[in-house]
Amino acid sequence: MLVVIRGGGDLATGIALRLYRAKMRIVICETAAPTSIRRTVCFSEAVRLGEAAVEGVTARRAEPAEIPGLLEQGIVPVLVDPEAACGRTLRPDAVVDAILAKRNLGTAMDMAPVVVAAGPGFTAGTDCHAVVETMRGHYLGRVIYSGSALPNTNIPGLIGGYAGERVLRAPADGIFQGAKRIGDRVRAGDVAGYVAGQPMICTIDGILRGLLADGVMAAKGMKSGDVDPRCEPDHCACASDKALAVGGGVLEALLHLA
Repeated sequence: MLVVIRGGGDLATGIALRLYRAKMRIVICETAAPTSIRRTVCFSEAVRLGEAAVEGVTARRAEPAEIPGLLEQGIVPVLVDPEAACGRTLRPDAVVDAILAKRNLGTAMDMAPVVVAAGPGFTAGTDCHAVVETMRGHYLGRVIYSGSALPNTNIPGLIGGYAGERVLRAPADGIFQGAKRIGDRVRAGDVAGYVAGQPMICTIDGILRGLLADGVMAAKGMKSGDVDPRCEPDHCACASDKALAVGGGVLEALLHLA
């Protein structure tokens, strides 16, 4: 099965890993300037670095003509193709919207025989065939074949007893510049980075699990970092429980609908 995934962030990468290990062929479509936070576990990093590996699976930035050869080698092609226009020539068996924009950015049911969307902003039966719940809690990873996911609350799920406190947000509009690196231990009050010269300050102790790449344009209030209070360095190098749960839901939906 050939699957085009819109998005290459941490949840999209968790989905890609699940599908890849189920012997599906994956193509990822990203923007030219990804804003992924958990970059050490994001295939979107292939856009910036040329290549990215997560849990032993390699993704490589590619042009459409390179897709067949990379798939043959077991490498995940990553295209700068935010509209997933490649689908018109690839004719994939399925399209997965994993942009996590909390709204539909152009995904439609006629893009492939099976179209699955992750998170709120979609309605199964209207703009996709199935929706997978992304909110932490009892319904995480559940497949919805009629209706929509739970509405976005703008409150991150609890990790280690913390919710909104663990998310770092840009203090201003401007170019981001990191002062720390992913995997660094931080304390409340530490400066994780700067936007337009203004400090982005950690509010809890933990390990910096995610951080915008240097040079990325940030908007005030935009999620730009993530502190994990559990202080497990290995968590920075593998897909999260949430990403894999959502990936399992997508895998179920594809097999069920195909």
